[in-house]
Amino acid sequence: MDLATLKALKPTEYSEAAGGYRSTSDMASAAKDAIDNRIQVAMRTHLEGEAATAAGKQLGELSQNFHYIQVQCGLASTALDAFSYETEAAKRKLDAALESAKAAGLTVNADGSVSYPPGGGKSEDGKVPPGGTVSGLTDGTASAVGRQAANFDPNPNHRLAQDCADLIATALKEATEADEKWAPKLRALKADDDLIVSGSDWVDVKEDTAGVLKGAGDYLDSFRQPPKQGTPEENAKWWHGLTEEQRAAYISVHPDSIGKMDGLPVTVRDEANRTVLAEARGVAQTDLDSWMAKEPKPAYIDREIINAQTGERWTARVPTEEWREWEKKRKELQGPLDGMDAIQERFDATGTRGLPEAYLLGFSTEGDGRAIIANGDPDTADHTAVYVPGTEADLKGIGGNIDRMVNVWHAAHKEADGESVSTITWLGYDAPDSVFLDAPFEHYAYDGAPALRGFMDGLDASRSVDSPSHTTVIAHSYGTTLVGAAAETGRLNADEVVFAGSPGVKVSGAHDMDVPRGHVWNQEADGDVVPEVGRWGHGGGGFVIPSDPEFGANQMTTDTEGHSDYWDSDTESLHNQALVIVGEGDSVALLPPPDPWAHVK
Repeated sequence: MDLATLKALKPTEYSEAAGGYRSTSDMASAAKDAIDNRIQVAMRTHLEGEAATAAGKQLGELSQNFHYIQVQCGLASTALDAFSYETEAAKRKLDAALESAKAAGLTVNADGSVSYPPGGGKSEDGKVPPGGTVSGLTDGTASAVGRQAANFDPNPNHRLAQDCADLIATALKEATEADEKWAPKLRALKADDDLIVSGSDWVDVKEDTAGVLKGAGDYLDSFRQPPKQGTPEENAKWWHGLTEEQRAAYISVHPDSIGKMDGLPVTVRDEANRTVLAEARGVAQTDLDSWMAKEPKPAYIDREIINAQTGERWTARVPTEEWREWEKKRKELQGPLDGMDAIQERFDATGTRGLPEAYLLGFSTEGDGRAIIANGDPDTADHTAVYVPGTEADLKGIGGNIDRMVNVWHAAHKEADGESVSTITWLGYDAPDSVFLDAPFEHYAYDGAPALRGFMDGLDASRSVDSPSHTTVIAHSYGTTLVGAAAETGRLNADEVVFAGSPGVKVSGAHDMDVPRGHVWNQEADGDVVPEVGRWGHGGGGFVIPSDPEFGANQMTTDTEGHSDYWDSDTESLHNQALVIVGEGDSVALLPPPDPWAHVK
């Protein structure tokens, strides 16, 4: 960039353009929300049949288009703001140099060099030290040498000119670097020439985000920085201290960090996590497609089968070991996609049987994956329930745990007498993979406990209404162990706790659960062997479990069977949980206390 270009440059025009892209991003976001939460809901409520299904699919694709526009325009806005910020700094240096040169009677030439007039005291021969022209230096060593030479010159104008020339050169260098850095990044922020937002498009978005983030460091550093390992309250205070422009910039380049930051508004976390989800799905789909293209499915082989009793022979097609290895790898790549599709199915179910909007409060494909999905807005809900799943919970199987909290929402909503309800599936920890190999180890519980406590505190910090929510923690299987560890090692921040199928909870009794006395509830179904296993120390690490009378929990009647059916629709087990969630614990059906003389009879 030359002197004339930088002099004429108006960085504010780029910040104004950034504002335009931000507005476009907001409009695309609003259009996406209108499709997902109004138009689609109305169609599901009033229309059915093949035509309605086809229209719903097309609207889903249109929603994806708007989401893509929202994210890409957000990145363009941040890139333009960062370019404006950097060129504004360079322009200020140039303006300062030009003003200094003018005040000192120096001449700034078109190439950025500076001419200075004769000046200083006369020499012995009566001559005034001559003037001259200097060019700016940006290299540290060369600049030091230039200043030293100017200092030896008896003409004081020489040093003034050198300082001005160096500042001009620095300004031009910084403006040129900004232009060369941001021009290709901005050119990259464009879609391909079709109307389909594919997995590869979201892979490109992820790469674009990384590129903008790498270039925008100085711009982002000019904001108030987020607290390191901040509490939910500190996170909330930081967020509310940012301008709208700064918030938009953080969401665009740090969706992963913003999405998991406890204490931020639910709508903000949802927006950020939906971007993370879309990018992750694009990567996962691209990886699967690429692998499938390189590794075609092995064929079965024909094998002769002989009936040992009758001697009858027939030919059957059976898998080979090569096929089994191929299928194992395919399932490994397909698993995360299945989980992400289950989350999308929940988004698409909004409005079905009155189901409220869903919010994605956490998402990651790291390890076995993480996902936190809310039915209804917990920032405004009168009653909130947080469900902690147990052993074998992971991203690929998240659909079943989402369905459980959908059932809980319907049951609690029915009992809420017009008050609002939010139910949350919280897979925010690394759950044990195996009942027998992993669940006996307590580190899964203690490793996950801080994350649960942070999330619970974040629900308080992000409230957008003055009244608090009546909050219940529901835990299943090893999830009960984690909840107990969370209460044992800190503040659980809940009003009620419901255990189901617990092998043990790391505390000796209900009085240690950090909720008001009488507000710990337990369910043990017929045929659920996990509590019995817990009594022998497996998983719970102790001999007293919530199902035992001495623990002190309210034992709710349970009409389901086995370890996994506590949330089946239209059951007393589910109905009792719903009553607890909406604060109607006095109406819960309890088991009669055990007969102390039973052993005598």
